[in-house]
Parts: sequence; C-alpha cells; structure tokens
Amino acid sequence: MNIHIKNGRVIDPKSGLDQVADVYIAAGKILAIGAASESYQSDRVIDASECIVCPGLVDLAARLREPGFEYKATLESEMNAACAGGVTSLACPPDTDPPLDEPGLVEMLKFRAQNLNQARVYPIGALTQKLEGQRLTEMAELRDAGCVGFSQADAPITDTQVLARALEYAATFGFTVWLRPQDAYLARDGVAHDGFVATRLGLPAIPSTAETIAVATILLLVRETGARVHLCRLSSAQSIEMIRAAKADGLDITCDVSINHLHLTEMDIGYFDPNYHLMPPLRSIRDRDLIRAALASGTIDALCSDHTPVDDDVKQMPFGEAEPGATGLELLLPLTLKWAGEARIGLVDALARITLYPAEILGLDAGYLAAGHAADICIFDQKADWRVVAAALKSQGKNTPFLGYEMQGRVIYTLVEGQIVFEGTCDRPGIEAD
Repeated sequence: MNIHIKNGRVIDPKSGLDQVADVYIAAGKILAIGAASESYQSDRVIDASECIVCPGLVDLAARLREPGFEYKATLESEMNAACAGGVTSLACPPDTDPPLDEPGLVEMLKFRAQNLNQARVYPIGALTQKLEGQRLTEMAELRDAGCVGFSQADAPITDTQVLARALEYAATFGFTVWLRPQDAYLARDGVAHDGFVATRLGLPAIPSTAETIAVATILLLVRETGARVHLCRLSSAQSIEMIRAAKADGLDITCDVSINHLHLTEMDIGYFDPNYHLMPPLRSIRDRDLIRAALASGTIDALCSDHTPVDDDVKQMPFGEAEPGATGLELLLPLTLKWAGEARIGLVDALARITLYPAEILGLDAGYLAAGHAADICIFDQKADWRVVAAALKSQGKNTPFLGYEMQGRVIYTLVEGQIVFEGTCDRPGIEAD
C-alpha cells in the first residue's frame, strides 16, 4: 500500500531532522521525506497536522508471556498493546516457561509473532540452561535461531565462575550479554528499598548494595574478558556513578532504566499498594533524580517499559506476597514525553532514548527515518490528554502504578513495514484517498 503522511512534524533522531514535512511510503519502505516524484500515487492519505511523525519505538524489555504464561497475557494481546503504544520493535526476555534456552522455542516464538504481522519481536536467549545459573546454553545455535543477546532475566547467577565463562564465550563470538545486576543473597526475600518507608511499613528490604556489588563484579569481569555487556534496569545512584566511570575508561557497556524508576520513588508505595511492587524496587528520591540526570546526560543509554503483565489474582495480594511487575508498553511514550517536558529535553533527544539508541543496543537497523528504509513509523498527538484506566489498556495485564494518572501524548497511528497495524482516534482523523 502506498501511504502519504502529510503535514506532520517529522522527527528523526539519527539525522536530527525536526520539521514539518510529508512522508511518502511505497512497498513497505519510505520512498521520500519532503517531496515525491510526480508519478507517485497514494492509496491512502493520513493527515498528521499538529502531530509528530517519528520512528517506531524500540522497547528493550517487554515480556510477552508466551510460552507458558498465557493466563497472564497472550502474544496477541501484548502485540496489540505494543502497536497501541507505537512500539514497532521489542526485545523479550527469556523467562518464559520453558525458558528460551533451545532453538526450537525461539523459532516457534518468532514464527508466531511474524504470523501476527504486527510489531517485530527479537528474543533474548537464556544465558544458562533453564535459567538455573549452572550450565551455559548453546549460544551460537540460539543466535542462529534469532536471538539478539543472552540474559538471565531476573534469575541470578550466584556462581561467578559460570558468569566469567559466559562472558568469555560471548566475547569470543561477539555476543552481547544482558544482565540485571542484583546480588541474590543481599536481595533474598526483599520486596522494597532499604529505606525509612520499608522500615515504617515493616517490609523486607533490598539494599542498594545488592545492585552495586553486582555491578562491581560485572564490571571487573568485563575488564577481564572484553565482553560486551548491557546492564538492564538500573535503579541506584551509586550504580550509575560506577557506570559513568566505566564508560570513561572505555568499557564496552550500555545500560537502561525503566519508565517506572524514571518517575517513581519509595514514597509512592503509600499504604502497601501492590501495583508499586516492582523489581528492582523503587528507590529513594535521590536515586530517582540521579537517574533522570544520567538519562539526560547519556550515561544511561535508553529507556524501556519493563513490560510485565501480571494477572489480578497474584497482583491484588498483600504487598510482600504480590507478584512484582507492571504493564508498560502503552505508557513508554507518554512517560518519556513527561520526563522530557520536566527535564526540558528536546523531542529529538528524548525520542532517541526510545528509538535509535535501543535499536543500536539490539544491533538493529531501526529507530530512524530515511528514504529506502523500512517504514516503521509512529504518529502521535503530543498534546492529547488521556487517563490511565484499565479499560484504556489493550494489554491483558492491567497492573500499573500509573492507574488513575493523567497522561499527555497519545499514539494515533502505528505502521510496521508500511502497513497500518494500529489506528487510534483523534480530533484530526486521517483523510482517505479517493
């Protein structure tokens, strides 16, 4: 289908383009930005007046819950949520049931996702068999099946010799290892940040040192092995300072933070609200503020949704017993815009954190707009207000600490390879071609 997107404010983080222009799409690719040849004929015209036209979002952490956890969410429901959130490419962690530790499982997931013709799915393979932290998986075979990196998700590797061997193997073949740093023993049984809120509420705590000790171990092993490592969902100020110093020393590391930790702190737990039970836990105001500054400065490379749909039965339990996690695919864009507005970050730079930079971490040719490039596009109304209620979310998981919040910024269209995979509502509907 040939699609003409007209009058939109086109933003491309790679080139720095930020101007009102038309975008022409043909055969699944961007034919031109600005003007097309006189012979171009559109099958559909989308009026993007007063809207932003940008690359489709790239999410570094979205649990799709298949295989094994279909009672929490299905592939169809979460792909619908991704498209509604403007996400055109996403990485899914390996903590399914069974874990993504065999090529056949990876191929099945990719086949199922491709048949839905929605967002592009990039599996992260299991680093160890069954995520047990003991025996390494056949990483080369998993890579050939479609894995773009290797991770333990939230499962720890307590044996540092196993971790060292994993990094050595990954360095040999140029694989990226994704690690969420947390010392399993210091974090054992904890559910909240080790601060006065946890003390007041009587909640078992996880100290910041559970993260920083793990970060220190990983950085030392990266120096020793030369492996490329991506640190997932950092939460503490000291960890970020360690990353800043390591990057200055030239270590091949990247890192991300979730939208939840960009905005919320331990203070938001209130009176045991299980929607705020996240992992890692929400930390202090100082930690949150340094995360925001580090994202602005580039020490933190990217934002992710950390999308974790959970069924109501295990979420609406006492705080300490509730399953951690929050749905986030549909909130990634508005919460990024909220941070950008509060931090006075320009749209080009802000959108790069959820498009171009995560694509580079994944090793994808994505996250930008250019002639000849795949037409993965998000069109959103930056000024549209909406309220986060369960009925407004397409994800099967309605668990989010932002329920009841007023958001600004709503996706109107999402295109993947030139096909409209989501069409929302706005005051300026698309104009159909004659």
